[in-house]
Amino acid sequence: MEQTDLWRASHRLTAVAGHFGSGKTEFAVNLALSLAADGLPATLADLDVVDPYFRSRERADLLEQAGVQLITTSQACMDADVPSLPPEVMSLFDSGGRYGVLDIGGDPSGARVLARYRRRLQQSGGRLLCVVNANRPLTDTPDKALDYLEQIRDTAGLPIDGLVNNTHLCHLTQREDILAGARLAEEVSRRSGVPVLCHAVPAALAHGLPGLGAPVFPMELYMKKPWE
Repeated sequence: MEQTDLWRASHRLTAVAGHFGSGKTEFAVNLALSLAADGLPATLADLDVVDPYFRSRERADLLEQAGVQLITTSQACMDADVPSLPPEVMSLFDSGGRYGVLDIGGDPSGARVLARYRRRLQQSGGRLLCVVNANRPLTDTPDKALDYLEQIRDTAGLPIDGLVNNTHLCHLTQREDILAGARLAEEVSRRSGVPVLCHAVPAALAHGLPGLGAPVFPMELYMKKPWE
């Protein structure tokens, strides 16, 4: 693992939150796959009980073939007032050997799921990352992004440990999108004190970017739109 990649495995447990359309699940899937590619035992827990689309379960075969264990909620949880969460999640906190990526719902309602595991996540030394996409209307300005971060932090009862700039337009993403997102993320970081952990970019655009001040995380696009 190169020095610039050490952030990926610096914590055994990583919870990932992000607004609908931010690319949160794409980032979570790529992070779990990258850990497995490094020979680490990895688990991806799909705990998004808010968004019926872009669920990591859609890539169950891909994850299994790569050696990533997948934990998912039942589809019935989507309509439940008090979602029933899979008991297998608790094994992530008890197992010191497995790396876990927890894909959390993208709004304060989804963050309430994470609040259930707050104490265990803290005891395990886990971290909470927020994915920010400057091309989404709810996080397209520093003020909006800061408001979103505060909502997630207050609902989950956990500090946010890092920002992930994942500014994109799906397959239409250009370098200009990434750079604009980097500027927004840096301003949010300056005002919040939360560091920019990485810039998640399509693999085809990962080379030739100017210095961004944080590592570039090349991603393959695995998550398809519901109509594709």
